[in-house]
Amino acid sequence: MPHDGPSGRAGPGPAAPYDAVVLAGGGARRLGGADKPGVDVGGLTLIERVVAAVPDAARLVVVAPRRAGLPRARFVQERPPGGGPVPALRAGLAATSAPWVALLAADLPFLLPAHIAALLAAAAGSPGPAGAVLVDERGREQWLTGVWRADALTPALAAYEGRSLYGLLGPLDPVRLSLAVEDDGRVPWFDCDTVDDVTVAREKLSVVTDEYEN
Repeated sequence: MPHDGPSGRAGPGPAAPYDAVVLAGGGARRLGGADKPGVDVGGLTLIERVVAAVPDAARLVVVAPRRAGLPRARFVQERPPGGGPVPALRAGLAATSAPWVALLAADLPFLLPAHIAALLAAAAGSPGPAGAVLVDERGREQWLTGVWRADALTPALAAYEGRSLYGLLGPLDPVRLSLAVEDDGRVPWFDCDTVDDVTVAREKLSVVTDEYEN
């Protein structure tokens, strides 16, 4: 059963020291091969928005070719390049040292620090979980919006020979965290896979900017 958590507008402070691994590779075929992490949404690129959600990360690891505008980031690449999320996670995790790791996609325009804090609190507040992941309004796990204990993730990854994040992470039985969906629909698991998704994100962030300025 999903664990109910706070809305994205408020949340507890970080529960434990953590590093962040952002998976920013892939071909973005549904975006016509565009540089998806570099797509501008509301004045920031998608990856800049994700990075802004982890200001307390002791180390920020981005699995992708080096790019400008992310001075905090340490860049690593999976082998082979474009090998998928499991090799990317393997490369990213090897560059971390904190006891907890936030595993994130690079195309989450509505992710906020409060969401990361809620995940850390849910994982640390339950006896012995390997981590915590967000679930959407239909109860589906969002494997690239989660936090993990490094001492659980590292051996699981070393023993895993498959290519699926579900196959790797599902057996670790994380806390499934359900957050309230705000009226504006800016949910933290919303990702920008298509041109239509980017348009929706821009529209929603434009409304927020207009409300702030007025």
